Amino acid sequence: MAFGWIDEQAAARRRAGLVRTLRPRPADSPLLDLASNDYLGLARHPEVVAGAEAAARTWGGGATGSRLVTGTTELHGELERELADFCGFEAALVFSSGYAANLAAVTALAPHGSLIVSDAGNHASLIDGCRLARGTTQVVAHADPDAVGKALGTHEGPAVAVSDTVFSVDGDAAPLAGLAEACREHGAGLVVDDAHGLGVLGAGGRGAPHAAGLAGADDVVVTVTLSKSLGSQGGAVLGPARVVEHLVNAARTFIFDTGLAPAAAGAALAALRLLGNEPERATRAREVATALHARLTAAGLEAVRPDAAVVSVRAPSPEEAVQWAADCRAAGLLVGCFRPPSVPDGISRLRLTARADLSEEQIERAVRVIGGTRP
Repeated sequence: MAFGWIDEQAAARRRAGLVRTLRPRPADSPLLDLASNDYLGLARHPEVVAGAEAAARTWGGGATGSRLVTGTTELHGELERELADFCGFEAALVFSSGYAANLAAVTALAPHGSLIVSDAGNHASLIDGCRLARGTTQVVAHADPDAVGKALGTHEGPAVAVSDTVFSVDGDAAPLAGLAEACREHGAGLVVDDAHGLGVLGAGGRGAPHAAGLAGADDVVVTVTLSKSLGSQGGAVLGPARVVEHLVNAARTFIFDTGLAPAAAGAALAALRLLGNEPERATRAREVATALHARLTAAGLEAVRPDAAVVSVRAPSPEEAVQWAADCRAAGLLVGCFRPPSVPDGISRLRLTARADLSEEQIERAVRVIGGTRP
């Protein structure tokens, strides 16, 4: 029977407690949200919503085509210029998603005969970029510049190291300065995904590469998403102008994909300007993460110390993680639940988002619920 193997896989997922389901949320959910990636609380901010509305009224509901045909508006160019300037890079290129931006950066910068050195904890989009690239991929130990340098030392020819700046599972930060040093010793480029750093780390939320002194470097390329701290949707690649020009001509997820919807571009631009005017939002997101971690550990829970705005709480098993998240939801708290294969180390977790707009009362409430529903 066609697709009969799907039933076998579904049964295996049920036995392992790994079945995933969609839960559409209402517009006015009463749940306290610690599950989304809205780190700065901007997704519903009036200025961000107004930016989306104005763009839709001006440019319409969709981009109408690929970026190289009709999908580039003046608004896209404005967003790219301001994003590059804010993060300290020469140029930027906007994509329809952060996933597409990562596929573009890795595949276009790793031609046949090149080596890609990939961190074992990288996000799925970077992993898929490595799989699609024509270069050879070598996976190395997590957050280990020495391992990166050793791998690069075995190769002659073009090479790049690829890493998240902040890893989405535990929220730990990559040693960017060490990675850059290892790459420079071997003449390799560094491609980093700052999805969870932009808006949280660096001066005024300018990102982890900015904080590490790598912004604007001619051997560093950064990808970002517009769907987390900026509360919109889409992604971008930041780097030297010649790299961006190369992506325009070589990146398949740029050439063959419809451009980012104008409303999303307008919302992202409004959020970027808001962050520029209110840099304290980045500081507050980090403060909330620190407070959550301190209070969760004081309550006897195994929480990983956050380097940005992600707080991870270990669960005994996939089944208990699912039940824990469900019990939190029943108590009015929405939390993330990460299980294999989403976690590279096989350890299930609750994943909490430390949003800048959380009050002290909401932080205390979240800790009480999580502690009171622990397996």
